[in-house]
Amino acid sequence: MERQKAISLSGFENGHRIESRILEERIQQAIEDGYRVLEIEAFGQHGIGGRLWKAGSDRLHIKISGAPGQRVGSLGFPNTLIEVLGPCSDDVGWLNGGADIVVHGHATNGVANGMAQGKVYVAGNIGARGMTMTKHNPRFAPPELWVLGSAGDYFAEFMAGGIAVVCGHVPQDPANVLGFRPCVGMVGGRIYFRGPHKGYSKGDAKLISIADRDWAWLADNLETYLAAIGRMDLYPEIANREQWQVLQARGPHEKYSKPRRSIESFHKDVWDSELGRGGLIGDLVDFDRSQVPLITTGFLRRYVPVWENKKFAAPCEASCPTGIPVHERWRLIREGRVDEAVDLALAYTPFPASVCGYLCPNLCMQGCTRQTERMIPVDITQLGKASIRAKLPELPPLTGKRIAVIGGGPSGISAAWQLRRQGHEAIVYDMRPELGGKISAMIPRSRIPDEVIEAEVARVKGVLPHVNLHQRLEKSDIEELREEFDFIVIASGTQKPRVLPIPGKEKLIPALNFLLMCKAGQAKVGKRVLIIGAGNVGCDAAAEAHRFGAEEILLIDIQEPLSFGKERKEAEAVGAKFRWPCFSKAVTDEGLELTTGEIIPADTIIISVGDVPELDFLPENIETERGFIKVNEHYQTSDPKFFAIGDTVKLGLLTDAIGAGRKAAQRIGEILSGKSLTPAGPRSKIDYARVKLEYFDPRLAGFDGIESCASQCSSCGTCRDCGICATICPESAISRQVLLNGNGFEMVVDPEKCIGCGFCAGACPCGVWDLVANESFD
Repeated sequence: MERQKAISLSGFENGHRIESRILEERIQQAIEDGYRVLEIEAFGQHGIGGRLWKAGSDRLHIKISGAPGQRVGSLGFPNTLIEVLGPCSDDVGWLNGGADIVVHGHATNGVANGMAQGKVYVAGNIGARGMTMTKHNPRFAPPELWVLGSAGDYFAEFMAGGIAVVCGHVPQDPANVLGFRPCVGMVGGRIYFRGPHKGYSKGDAKLISIADRDWAWLADNLETYLAAIGRMDLYPEIANREQWQVLQARGPHEKYSKPRRSIESFHKDVWDSELGRGGLIGDLVDFDRSQVPLITTGFLRRYVPVWENKKFAAPCEASCPTGIPVHERWRLIREGRVDEAVDLALAYTPFPASVCGYLCPNLCMQGCTRQTERMIPVDITQLGKASIRAKLPELPPLTGKRIAVIGGGPSGISAAWQLRRQGHEAIVYDMRPELGGKISAMIPRSRIPDEVIEAEVARVKGVLPHVNLHQRLEKSDIEELREEFDFIVIASGTQKPRVLPIPGKEKLIPALNFLLMCKAGQAKVGKRVLIIGAGNVGCDAAAEAHRFGAEEILLIDIQEPLSFGKERKEAEAVGAKFRWPCFSKAVTDEGLELTTGEIIPADTIIISVGDVPELDFLPENIETERGFIKVNEHYQTSDPKFFAIGDTVKLGLLTDAIGAGRKAAQRIGEILSGKSLTPAGPRSKIDYARVKLEYFDPRLAGFDGIESCASQCSSCGTCRDCGICATICPESAISRQVLLNGNGFEMVVDPEKCIGCGFCAGACPCGVWDLVANESFD
């Protein structure tokens, strides 16, 4: 459908006015269908033109005729132009977030109330309380209200930012273009006005002369405004600098510099003159009414702020099974230390590019705090892909301790990698011809380039020179290893496919075998491929089947498929279909017979219902459970000399396997060094509510490089060193102090200045400040 094709919608149907909700649903549907010009005939419906997020960054033009109801353009979005072809009811532009609104007539009360961005052009007069409670985020252009005539009463009440322009052409009251009591409570912004007035709140605003720069801005934008409302004929009359004045909000120092009545004076001149000296209850009051000191600092504070830097884990770190402190990597990038950020990942994983950049479903992004406000998560895949250039870590000298690692897949390499980083010698045994396990041997090339795997495996070999490939170990071999090594880590993965006990099962191709053949370029498939099991491995098989010539691909399952993420998307992208529930009865020459009697025709049938470890080589004293090795919380088996990790213990993600290898290596290192096995325990995840996302642009649709990503990370639970807390503290009680060792800093509170107001906790973007009850006060 053409982007600029127009559509007309009416608020009157079958002789009746339709509800505001119904009209809004039709407007939203039209935008979703691709219309970008909408002509609306209004019959009192509210909220027309607001909340039109479905257009994304496309330009929208909404033309409203008839009689629109309240809140035209409320919660308006950027790139939206709303034209009202006549007068308008209350609250035009209420909470406007970026729309341009043109009213070709008068507007009633509440125009631009609470507006934060965008422009409202009114070709007439406005009612009471226009431009009230507006705000201005300095990251964006200030909101603007332009009025051709005059403003009603209480104009700019509690105005906190933005620009108002009152042209004074044919005003409601020729003697007063600003109405009764304007600018009460005004704390920000300015008002350009033309014509006489009858006063304003001088405690909140002040008249200033119009500077050359201000006049240049006003003259240029006046032309734009008059063109928008179709009144360029008025420009010569209105564009007279001598007729214009400017009101500007007073600053805090100006407001508080005025002498104020003291509590003592109030008691004497007001309180005591009334209470106790007459009146209805004066003769009943007989107690000391002298001033009670109000002490809010020191140990008498009811609440005290606490800087809880790094007390809690960021959601990204807490979500990552490998435990990578993603936010710390973004911090290093913000500080210009990109190489350090790239290298940091190698302390946690030997595969930062392969897994974080390509293969992981990125649980860190799923846990990102930004998603709580429907903002896109910071893109870790960009940093993951950049990690291909991570430098080989500096290794300590060998301790003389030796550990055998059986399995050269992600979990085994992870354990060996971490053990060597501790100084221990790790010897890897694997029955395959190459390192990397499923990453190297099975995952389709469409998901990760060969050169990425090759580069990371080469880096691994630089750390682990002792790798024995083509080694299928038997029980006798394990007994020899027991005598030779200090510990043995079992990381042999799952090698034995599960099969269905049905007739014809010998015709089924196990998914792991199929993927191995595909990676080796030796797979053959028919035109019709059926895959039993619609998980992620089944989806990989579907993508590869298509690459090898399959034309029809169907994945079946006994339940709604559990596949997700990149694997599911790739399968769907090649045209694979999903069907459930389906229960297999027999494999025939025609295809697969279901328990219902239906035969699904297929030339090739692949089975992908899971795999189990081959554990025949294990010593008898190592306990298993349902085909997997049983371990404790330290990944230690029933034989204390053996650890088991990865899919031999429990099926999971690549990051689960890598994380298990890291944790097992940490436990082995603690035993070898004589440390206690008692785990310190992970830090609890920070409460999302503590993190403030108001500092970030919610409209951001993508990231342009890792620096862009780093700038949008809120650094949950770890101080960004932004200084907002020290700046916002009304008593200047917070200071930044460098630690004695020169390595880092801390934010320190002066208890003799702090009043326990909690501004620091309320403003901190990272959530590192908390306001707690003062125990000494209790």
